[in-house]
This record gives sequence, C-alpha cells and structure tokens, in this order.
Amino acid sequence: MKSENSGKQSHGSSDSSTVKTMGIDVGSNFIKLVLMDYSDKPVLLDKHTEKIRKRNPTQVADEMIRSMLDKHGMDFEDVAYLASTGEGDLVRRKRGHFYGMTTHSRGANFMAPESRTVVDMGALYVRAIKISQDSKVVDYKMTGQCASGSGQFVENISRYLGLSIEEVGDVSLTSSQPEVSSGICAVLAETDVINMVSRGIQTPDIIKGIHISIANRIIKLLSSLKAESPIFLSGGMALNKGMAQALDEQLVETGKKFIISTHPDAIYAGAMGAALWGGYRHFKLLEKKAVSI
Repeated sequence: MKSENSGKQSHGSSDSSTVKTMGIDVGSNFIKLVLMDYSDKPVLLDKHTEKIRKRNPTQVADEMIRSMLDKHGMDFEDVAYLASTGEGDLVRRKRGHFYGMTTHSRGANFMAPESRTVVDMGALYVRAIKISQDSKVVDYKMTGQCASGSGQFVENISRYLGLSIEEVGDVSLTSSQPEVSSGICAVLAETDVINMVSRGIQTPDIIKGIHISIANRIIKLLSSLKAESPIFLSGGMALNKGMAQALDEQLVETGKKFIISTHPDAIYAGAMGAALWGGYRHFKLLEKKAVSI
C-alpha cells in the first residue's frame, strides 16, 4: 500500500480577496477541522484534530473553530461557508451539513483524484464506497456496528493490553506468530482476546491477529462491492502501519489485485470533503442569487 502526497497545503494569514471555507467532521472519538481556500483551485490551508474524551462535543467544536479563526486573524464572518459532517447536529453556526459518504468521497478525490473506491475506516464501522470520476457516490457496502472491525474496537483492545492507540501499529509490526480472533461480534472478539492473554499469547501477536481479522473484513467488503482500483483508505485507522501491513499481506494471501493507497491527511478526508462541498454550494447560492436579481 502506498501513501499519496498530493493535495497542496500552505499556512498563512487571511487574505480578504480569497474565499475561505471550513469543514468540521464530528466523530464519536475525534473532531477534525480544516480551513480551505476555495477561490481558485482548492488549497488546504490548515487542519486540526481533537480527541473528545469526556468533554461536550459542541463546546469542543466551538473552541476548535474559534482557535482556527484566531490563528489566521479571521472573524467568523470571513468564512464563506462552514460545513459539517458526521454528528453535524453538534456544530453551532454551520451553514450546511453533508452526509459522511459524500464528504469522504470528495476528500479522497482531493487527495488522490484517480481513486475509484474509498474505504472509510471509522470508529464504529468500516464502509467501502465506489465513486465516480467526479467523486459522486455510485454504490457502497458497510459493516454493522456490532462487528469487530472498527476503530473503537481496536482502541478498546489496545487499552486492555496497556497500549495507547498510537503504539498499536508499531507493536503489530513486531509480531512473529499472529493469533487471529474467531469472533465476528465485538463482544465475542474481546472475549477471545481475554482468553489469549490468559494463554500467554504475546501482545504483538494479539494485535497483529486483530489487524488480520479487520483486513479480511475489508477485502470481503471490497469483493462484495465489486470495487474498482485505485482504492483510497480514509479515516482514523488509515495510517495504522500494522493495519496497512496486514491488509497488504491478506491481499497477497487471497490473490486479490486491488491497488490500495492512502495519504498523510487521510483522517481529514471527511472534513476536507465538507469544506469542498461547502465551497461548491457557496458559489451555487451566489449564482442563484444573481439570477433572481
């Protein structure tokens, strides 16, 4: 699996001659926020993510937006369009909301324009989305929330094993004899892990086994969808090195020929897509207003 580095990015103060949009993606664990310039060719100006923990998500979102505006010397009125995705009801003062599959597809297209399928690896589920050349959703398949193939499941297991979520990928890479969980439901899979620990299975082998299990679920989703390559991984698990290795290995094991890539900013795909669709809607509204005058 390769990592794409397309998608321009710059940092700097606000310029009143440009059109700025913001996209905010409120997930179950993290909130992601981006600031974009939509004046000409869209450019990513800045990005920020916060773990919600036990805080009020609406307050966290408000603070993130205010901090981003202050950093760039902007007032809220300088933002042409603030768009939300995910749990958008928790975002105050937004102008519009876009469905997650739509935003992840558009964000993936921005980072890797050749992509024809997007795998959104979220906290509660994994969904595979087939997209058109202009990033429209064509078809999709997704796991259920009870499946042991989500980012939340990985985080729960890592916490039980005494690891931070940031450590999981590197620890997985050190596995020599991975032990794959047999549980389909997250509760049964967690029971499997507890039994593995009692049997003395090493932590890296447990983590690698979980990654292999999730990788197989992803491959089944892609096969069921009749996915087209290139395939782009977005969401929080996309940059997990152990997950990437397991997916590459299972593609070889199953003989699948999918071409899979990701991007350093893959976690921001939803927020980017919201900002991009927000910019598109902003100019459409201006056109409609001009015609009505």
